[in-house]
Amino acid sequence: MKKFLATKNILATVALTILFAIYPKVAYGMHIAEGFLPAKWCIFYFVLIIPFFIVGIKSIRKKTSNNKELKMLLALVAAYVFVLSAMKLPSVSGSSSHPTGVGLGAIIFGPTTMCVVSVVVLLFQALLLAHGGLTTLGANTFSMGIVGPFVSFGIYQLLKKKNKTLAIFLSAALGDLFTYVATSIQLALVFPDKSGGVLASATSFLGIFAVTQIPLAIVEGILTVIIFDFISKHCKNELKLLGEDF
Repeated sequence: MKKFLATKNILATVALTILFAIYPKVAYGMHIAEGFLPAKWCIFYFVLIIPFFIVGIKSIRKKTSNNKELKMLLALVAAYVFVLSAMKLPSVSGSSSHPTGVGLGAIIFGPTTMCVVSVVVLLFQALLLAHGGLTTLGANTFSMGIVGPFVSFGIYQLLKKKNKTLAIFLSAALGDLFTYVATSIQLALVFPDKSGGVLASATSFLGIFAVTQIPLAIVEGILTVIIFDFISKHCKNELKLLGEDF
């Protein structure tokens, strides 16, 4: 009962944070903006994310079908992603810098689950906050819901037995940064530099993103360590149900 109330209090706090995050903000910052990518690229990314989305749906059903506690924990992870990725700072024209929050979910539920969570989060942000877009949903999901989570998951699995705290920090921070590496490459492929081509364009985008994204990634890493520590103390049974050595 105490664990349930603790989780309920977390969700209430997250809900309040969401309200503060979205209330008086002007929606000029975006992932990749609506209409910013040509139709062929939009279609390409939608097709690309489909296999990950399907595997993610199956993974969620398998893990939560008989466990209400895990559904609550997954809702918490989704709310965490929504809040962090809604805190945007304008960066490259047609895009923005912001934390992603996907590292926490990738560690707990696996990377494919975060593809599904990212689709839901990005869809709500596009409809409610004008943050991102419907036509660019596939492209934004690829960078934030596939590249970021897989990097986070891989780093955590590689380092967790050596230093768990460092593994969580680097998992969240580098997952965040690689989301923007992917976004930079996506933009460079569509808008190559006239003289230097895709590589020069990607380098330019990365240089602009780095100014705001590196500090944000560090902050996200620290915050994820704190949140994960809280979850590991108050949701031990839920983590055991996932069958991972947390």
